[in-house]
Amino acid sequence: MFQRFYPDHERESAYDLDYEALYRKGFRGIIYDIDNTLVPHGAPADERAIALFERLRGIGYQTLLLSNNKEPRVKSFGDQVGSPYIFKAGKPAPGGYQRAMERMGTVPQNTLFVGDQLFTDVWGAKKAGIETYLTRPIHPKEEIQIVLKRRLERIVLYWYHRRNRKKYGEGKEERI
Repeated sequence: MFQRFYPDHERESAYDLDYEALYRKGFRGIIYDIDNTLVPHGAPADERAIALFERLRGIGYQTLLLSNNKEPRVKSFGDQVGSPYIFKAGKPAPGGYQRAMERMGTVPQNTLFVGDQLFTDVWGAKKAGIETYLTRPIHPKEEIQIVLKRRLERIVLYWYHRRNRKKYGEGKEERI
C-alpha cells in the first residue's frame, strides 16, 4: 500500500553517502533537494555543502538542485555550491526529475536522488525511475504544511522499517 513512497535507501545525512563507491557502481548524476537535506530551511550554503559539491565534481559527478522553492532561493544556493538548478520543480511530478537528467546528460539507471521528504522528494524520484536516498531532516523547525506531512511520513516509515527488518534481519543495516 505504501510501497510507492518507500525510499530505496535511508541515510542519516546527505553527507554520509559513500559517493566514491556509488560512482564505481556506475552512477554519474545526483539530484539534490536543498532545504533540510543539505542545509536548514532557508539557510545559505555552508562550508560543508560547498566542500561536498567540490568533492562530487572531483569524483566526476554531474549534480543538479531540484527545488519547489522560488528562483532567488534556489539560484543563490546553486551559485554558492556551483551547481545548476531547477526551481518551482513541481515535485512530486516526474517532469522536473526528467528535465534534471536531460540537463545532466544522465538516465534513470545512472542517476541518484537525495532528499528529506517522502511525499515530494522520494515519491517523485521513484515515479521518474531514479534510485532514492532519504535523509533525516537537518533541522526540526519547518513550515506547518511540512510538519503535517512529517506525521504522515512516520506512518509510512513505520511500515518501511518493519518490512526492512524482515528483509535484512533484526538489527542489520542495508549496505551499499
